[in-house]
Amino acid sequence: MSDATLHATTRDPDDFAVQIADQVESFLVAVTEVAKGDEPGSAVPFLLLEVSQLLLAGGRLGAHEDILPDERYEPDLGPEQDVDELRENLARLLEPIDVYSEVFDPYEPRKAPVPARISDDLADVMADLRHGMAHYRAGRVTEALWWWQFSYFSNWGSTASATLRALHSILAHIRLDQPLAELDGLDTDQSLADDALEVEAGRVMAEEIAGPLGLRPVK
Repeated sequence: MSDATLHATTRDPDDFAVQIADQVESFLVAVTEVAKGDEPGSAVPFLLLEVSQLLLAGGRLGAHEDILPDERYEPDLGPEQDVDELRENLARLLEPIDVYSEVFDPYEPRKAPVPARISDDLADVMADLRHGMAHYRAGRVTEALWWWQFSYFSNWGSTASATLRALHSILAHIRLDQPLAELDGLDTDQSLADDALEVEAGRVMAEEIAGPLGLRPVK
């Protein structure tokens, strides 16, 4: 199906391209709003919801047959939108629990987990999604879908999945009253030992997030 044909159907809410683009747009808008820091107490559960919904779109892209662009070379989009400010704002907002441990490939279990940042991950996902959205808004729908599908497999799918696990862990520890060990200065330029998996800032996290969420305090 050509871009012209796809573009003509973009007003149909049942169209696959429209549904994927709507979910991508919702994520872009939501994370941008969270990064403003106006409601820090709801940031983590709101991000958990948005990343979960985005991964539904990713799953649909992953299950779809391979999407091939109409053109051999990707059209020039011009300068990419900078995500550094968003990254920095998220890092400040999530500072107590920004760093977490991640295993990049679950089928290579002998590799040690490495530290990662939720703020870096979300900014990285945003950059991938914005790239595809620029094609979509320019009417290159097939190109947008190809990019979102390709980058889902190559980058943002695994990145968003890791972020979802981190956000889920934060809320699970708070709601189940299971404080984590404190971060104790760990950063993303350090390596993790095999047994150093509890890297979130436990009681600091609970004090700064559990209270605004209206959850019971950690004893």
